Amino acid sequence: MFDILLQVDSVSTAAASGVKVESVWGMLSKGGPLMIPLGILFALVVFFFIERLLVINKAQKVDENFMRIIRDNISTGNVAAARNLSKNTNTPMARMIDKGLQRIGKPIDAIEKSMENVGKLEMYKMEKNLGIISVIARIAPLFGFVGTIVGLVILLKEFATISNPSISQIADAMYIKLITSASGLIIGMLAFLAYSYLDTQINRTANQMESASSEFIDILQEPTR
Repeated sequence: MFDILLQVDSVSTAAASGVKVESVWGMLSKGGPLMIPLGILFALVVFFFIERLLVINKAQKVDENFMRIIRDNISTGNVAAARNLSKNTNTPMARMIDKGLQRIGKPIDAIEKSMENVGKLEMYKMEKNLGIISVIARIAPLFGFVGTIVGLVILLKEFATISNPSISQIADAMYIKLITSASGLIIGMLAFLAYSYLDTQINRTANQMESASSEFIDILQEPTR
């Protein structure tokens, strides 16, 4: 507690003495030219994360009564009503069920295969652009390290022309050059978290589709039991 009070007091003293607190933007701007591609990578992560999240959330919005209505229509022989419902439901699950409805009358294996193909296509659509986020998670830290290494090479060359550089000069220069590494690592971690979250949601949707597919096949086999 005493240490915290000392820190608060030191901050208050610094503020009272007119010490200028550097903004985050001002600090990042000192990172050098490689901060530009890092900024672009960060913008791409945010854009593709939001874009994929909207698509996946839309795919997961399934009416709880959807499969019950499909079951009732098939049980009464009203396949046309079941197809009309699946066509008017804009979700991957509904499109997969619609393909199964189109194949009614054919062998179960053929129906399962056609539905599986539609499911793979829908999974591909949901995973679109997800690879970009994965790539950014890998290359962003590398960009940061490259920026730091290049900066340090230039820095050492500059110090070679100075007879006796002070410790503060060296520390300040090192601090500035390490900004790119820190930025790259942060962007890489955020990209990895974004990718992991989206991948988890896609797997959740895939499980819903597999469950619906199994239930649909069971519905088709019920009359023969």
